[in-house]
Amino acid sequence: MTTAASSAAHERLLADFDAGKKAALARAVSVVENHRPGFDRLLATFHGRLGRARRIGLTGPPGAGKSTITTALVAAYRAEGRSVGVIAVDPTSPFTGGALLGDRIRMEAVALDPGVFIRSMATRGSLGGLAAATREVADVLDAFGIERILIETVGVGQSELDIARTADSSIVVLVPESGDSIQTLKAGLMEIADIFVVNKADRPGADRLRHELELMLGLRGGNTLKNVPAHHGVDLGRAMTREEKRAMNPARAAREAAADDSTGWTPPVLRTVAVQAEGIAELAAAVERHFNYLERSGVLRTRRRGRLRARVVEVVESEVRRRLWTDETTNRWVDERLADLESGATNPFAVASELLSRSAQLLTRTGSQGAP
Repeated sequence: MTTAASSAAHERLLADFDAGKKAALARAVSVVENHRPGFDRLLATFHGRLGRARRIGLTGPPGAGKSTITTALVAAYRAEGRSVGVIAVDPTSPFTGGALLGDRIRMEAVALDPGVFIRSMATRGSLGGLAAATREVADVLDAFGIERILIETVGVGQSELDIARTADSSIVVLVPESGDSIQTLKAGLMEIADIFVVNKADRPGADRLRHELELMLGLRGGNTLKNVPAHHGVDLGRAMTREEKRAMNPARAAREAAADDSTGWTPPVLRTVAVQAEGIAELAAAVERHFNYLERSGVLRTRRRGRLRARVVEVVESEVRRRLWTDETTNRWVDERLADLESGATNPFAVASELLSRSAQLLTRTGSQGAP
């Protein structure tokens, strides 16, 4: 395709996109997801429109019911009249490299709603539970004017932490029968969760799991044990203060702190039975309350600024990698140094340093990605 034809196609896509045509949204998502020619121009054009959507991440182990909860949340937001986008990150097909589409099949109940846009994406080897282009696709949905963006990870267990860098609010979904309270500590999900959900709460062990999570949250808060009265010299005739009583029960302290976000945010632990839509209204309300806290405290701006900085780093790393390793002269020079590396006459660090020095003109040339 010639430069003129490519530019005309780009302008047509933008015109249809601005007109609110979902077909144009789907095309834009495909261009960005697959990094087709012009994807950087598209994202550069959309950048000034970002920040209106609320991005909500859902993660947790496989089989926890993330897709069912996502579907129920979509229905709840649609009942409020809000447009919703879903990015469902599925496992990669070993044959085609595409998504296996399991999540999209499970969301059939809302897939035909004109106010809902669902995109399944393959992980394609990404170890963070998210496809590499997930954040870029979320930007496209945001620029289109979609109000709520739900990002559901593939559910690979201990490598789900990428969601914290992508979403404004992160929901960790757990189930009672799989030992998830221990998994939570091992995987670091305790640190990234803004809201915990114990799904399938009609099953045995749900209340125990909820209590264990609240206990860990109470102990992690650091404010529970400092008010415990010393065992030497205690006036046993004195009634304990409210703070001392709370300190003796960390789980209760965490539950009460979760209901009071005036001084900070303690993740609430909610119960749901997603297949029956039980607890979904409470979950949606908790997400709303968390977002209000983020805005009021300034944490939202800090998170989004951090996301922008990380995006710049990603673009620079991608562009440097592309410029170096698609340059024939650079590849030929590296091949010529292999003999010295094999003999021990030099080492990879020295070669890398020399490569960067000799590539200055290559790395600073004009026409970088993102140019309008």
